[in-house]
Amino acid sequence: MPKRRKKTFPCGHKGYGQICHRCAQEQAEKQKQQQELEAKRQEKVEWEATFEGDPIDLRALPTHVVLKAREIIAGLEAKQNYRDFKGKRLRHDRFVISIPITRNYRMICHDGDGGAIPKEVLSHEEYNTKKPGS
Repeated sequence: MPKRRKKTFPCGHKGYGQICHRCAQEQAEKQKQQQELEAKRQEKVEWEATFEGDPIDLRALPTHVVLKAREIIAGLEAKQNYRDFKGKRLRHDRFVISIPITRNYRMICHDGDGGAIPKEVLSHEEYNTKKPGS
């Protein structure tokens, strides 16, 4: 039986087959990475599009805070009482309502005819340093 010889492919690699399997594997890996990158881009575009329907700006907040804030906003729009979300009126301005979203974030609402109207979401630090009535 004659001894087989490795051949040199146009890419410079050596092997026994008809094609360079190393280059084929690298090509498949690049395609997979491009597909994953495109999927991430599409997911980000879809996530950004969800902010259009929000009554207040939630873009700068972490994902878990945005989701929780949207739950609270939906509840308030459904005429649910702010106290169901552990919300409290401020002592210095009884028309302002503070609803905790997480341990570090608060939603500020104003008391309106139809119930609590969301105005903004603040970090706990911003909430503590905010001037009363502003």
